[in-house]
Amino acid sequence: MLILSELKTQALRYMVLGDVARAFRTYEAIVQAVPSDLDARMKVADLCVTARMHDLARRVYAAIAFYDLQGGRPLHALVAAQALHSLGHDVVTLHSSLAQLYGHGSDKLGKGGRLAPPDPESPVPAPTLLDEADPMPAANAAAAVASSTTNLTDFPSMFPPVPLLSELQPAAFARVLSTVRVLRLPHGAAVVREGEPGTSFFLVASGHVRVFATDALGKQTELARLGEGAIFGELALVAAQPRSASVEVIGEADLLELGADALRAAAGELPQLAEALERFTRERLLKNLLATSPLFRPFSPQQRVDLARKFTGHDVAPGTDLIREGDPGRGLYVLLSGEVEVQKGEEPFEQTLATLRTGDVFGEISLVRGTPATATVRAMRPTTVLFLAREYFERLMAALPEMRAFFETLTEERLRDAQSINEDLLVDDDERVLI
Repeated sequence: MLILSELKTQALRYMVLGDVARAFRTYEAIVQAVPSDLDARMKVADLCVTARMHDLARRVYAAIAFYDLQGGRPLHALVAAQALHSLGHDVVTLHSSLAQLYGHGSDKLGKGGRLAPPDPESPVPAPTLLDEADPMPAANAAAAVASSTTNLTDFPSMFPPVPLLSELQPAAFARVLSTVRVLRLPHGAAVVREGEPGTSFFLVASGHVRVFATDALGKQTELARLGEGAIFGELALVAAQPRSASVEVIGEADLLELGADALRAAAGELPQLAEALERFTRERLLKNLLATSPLFRPFSPQQRVDLARKFTGHDVAPGTDLIREGDPGRGLYVLLSGEVEVQKGEEPFEQTLATLRTGDVFGEISLVRGTPATATVRAMRPTTVLFLAREYFERLMAALPEMRAFFETLTEERLRDAQSINEDLLVDDDERVLI
């Protein structure tokens, strides 16, 4: 007996070495022992395509699409559908079935689950491997097992909705599906790069990707790992901003890309889709902020959620002054997305003291010191902020010594930075006079 993960690694080796017959026999043993391993079935179909056995490939892809639909894996069903389409198969009916099952109003949507992936430690009998000059018998045997639609019957009764897309009525859902671009990518493949313009967003149909940021010195910081059902890239599309991070594939991954064509296909329901996309984006940003911001560090997870409810969300246009120098402090701001500049002085002699981005807080100086605002804070591009009214801020400061210490330290650091900038500007002015 071998374990599933070892046998799948061995099958991949055979594929790399071009030993197609042994690869087929190995995957046949896997699917025979673990019928729920749809990824192994996918490998059988892909091998059939590589070996130009297109009829066998169509049979296996069709079985995978059936299991995906019934097993709560609609995103992966689209990968199988695209593979069928590339082999000349009409997938309109498949798209329609998927839209009916997972579109808005379906009685199958609710608190459901999906077909569970197999345990990597599952025991699998070792396959019988012979020297086979002709891979056709091995291909037929593997395809017969992988294309069966009767060796797996334990399906969920309800399905979780597809993020964003289940907001659409079935007809619009089906139109959007026809525009989806399927990406089947190897390990290390770059999906998006930090700083690039964002014109589409992605859903993970299978596999995993990692999200990371790179600083000015080239050091990478991993921000997240995302698996099946996850969405990424939507923030750049919603906020019309450059990509804030890079994403690359771990192992292998099947991704779905939705861009302007998908939005046009949902034109009749575009407001609902745009609203759902914006809501999803804001919820994700807030979740990330709660987990990473030092502002929320003193609180338990439930306390963080309760505190976040005290904040109100506001979308502001470029050029909007959130705080004006000399005005009394109204409350605390947390930058959820976008970019603001901290400026001092009056036009045309304004000086930029700092640029703030996602996760930064501002407005605390006038609250901590009880003085008017020492600078103006202006949105430089479409920006979303969370705002906590002064009364709630003062209650937190009185109740939590850790939070008071955090803001007092932050206030002192920012005042020192501002003083340093002012001194540099005075030196520059003196030099200009001497010149």
